[in-house]
Amino acid sequence: MSYKAIYRKFRPRVFDDVLGQEHITTILKNQILNDNIAHAYLFSGTRGTGKTSTARILARAINCIDNKDGNPCNTCEVCEEILDESIMDIVEIDAASNNSVEDIRELRENSKYPPSKCRYKVYIVDEVHMLSKGAFNALLKVLEEPPKHLIFILATTEPQKLPATIISRCQRYDFKRVSIEDIVKNMKDICLEIDVNIEEKALYLIARNSDGAMRDALSILDQCISFIDGEITYDYILSTLGIVNNDLMFEIVNGIIDNDIDNVLNFIDTIVQNGIDINQFIKDMILHFRNLMISKTSSNSENTIDGSQEFIHQLKVQSEKIDLNTIITFLNILSEAETKSKWSTQPRVILEVSVIKMMETPVSLDIGSLVNRINKLEEQLKNGNIQISQNKRIEKKENKSTSVKGIENKKEEVNSTKVKYTSSTNIDYETVSSEWSNILNTIKKKKIGLHALIMEGKLSKFKNNIITLSFGEGFAFHRDALEKKKTKNL
Repeated sequence: MSYKAIYRKFRPRVFDDVLGQEHITTILKNQILNDNIAHAYLFSGTRGTGKTSTARILARAINCIDNKDGNPCNTCEVCEEILDESIMDIVEIDAASNNSVEDIRELRENSKYPPSKCRYKVYIVDEVHMLSKGAFNALLKVLEEPPKHLIFILATTEPQKLPATIISRCQRYDFKRVSIEDIVKNMKDICLEIDVNIEEKALYLIARNSDGAMRDALSILDQCISFIDGEITYDYILSTLGIVNNDLMFEIVNGIIDNDIDNVLNFIDTIVQNGIDINQFIKDMILHFRNLMISKTSSNSENTIDGSQEFIHQLKVQSEKIDLNTIITFLNILSEAETKSKWSTQPRVILEVSVIKMMETPVSLDIGSLVNRINKLEEQLKNGNIQISQNKRIEKKENKSTSVKGIENKKEEVNSTKVKYTSSTNIDYETVSSEWSNILNTIKKKKIGLHALIMEGKLSKFKNNIITLSFGEGFAFHRDALEKKKTKNL
């Protein structure tokens, strides 16, 4: 017998097996028990949530000879023939490939004939939103005046594309995304049945990346089982899905918050070299900053963030380094980048531009961080570790005339900035001047962005461990950028 994919092998056979859709299956079972069956149903929802499976179960349940509490028995002659797809009374149509007026007219002609063996003739129309306008009009005619023996079950992922006249003639049921816990539990049961060992955190990783689609989760699991004979690990799932683990994500976000452009760009280069999908990485970053936002604003973040207690604690610590408005700004930048990267031939450039834009955004500290800084300053004051410069009186110059040389000196003074140099030894201006090129090379190795700003300036003064740099008229941007830099202490 040919191999059957896991999601097909373990497809739900009764309503109770459909995960996360109790609000729908309960109603359908009651309708069957009370013999209150509608002539048309509309199942809508995202992919992999059980629409087609529920439609097939419903088709068997309403025709089952030995119905059990609203569920099909799956053992009677009718149920077995429906499962084997050997009965003509249950017809499945793919509207994506059979969307013409002629296809629906043929359906209308065949629907006139009563079922050969079943109680009802059932048409399951998948992806019904793909029908043409003319096909919808042809379908509307049979929905308006359906024969007593006929039931339509329409399934779609995009109900907004259906005409209102079609929707109004159906009982609509909206399928929800399957929860992560339900997906993990189902995969655990399947792995036990087929004797496969897999780490629990690997199951959670698969569930988080399935976007609430049980079929997607089982497809990923099937792929991993086919490749690995031993235990399926968390790291293998990471490499299979092409995503970054949490520790590395925390590292790159710390680099963005700390304005460490070198490490961030090196990290982007690494993920590109490792073949990680850029668009998926941007989605992971969006999810991470979303988790930071929830961690910062919610008092009960454990219920809205999927992850271990250690992961949630790491989020809490990192969220204290950045304020809420900055997080929201970063989310807007990343959302724009995600949209652009889908259609761009250079997604790496889109990502690099976005992270640089994020690092150019001033990162504001929250109240808790400011309190910590104040406490630290108070502690330093108590220990006498802070030197306070005395106020100097500015002498008033009586000479109102100014020479050309004096004007140039004042202009140079205006276009200057000061950088504090920390050293345990006494250094004079001559030493700094002679070693200036070596100092620039050292800065370049540590922070290339800072080096690019400083190298355009001219060393003009060194006193009390303060380096004064002068900039020409065309370099006001460099001076202003240095004034804003958090890394003025070398």
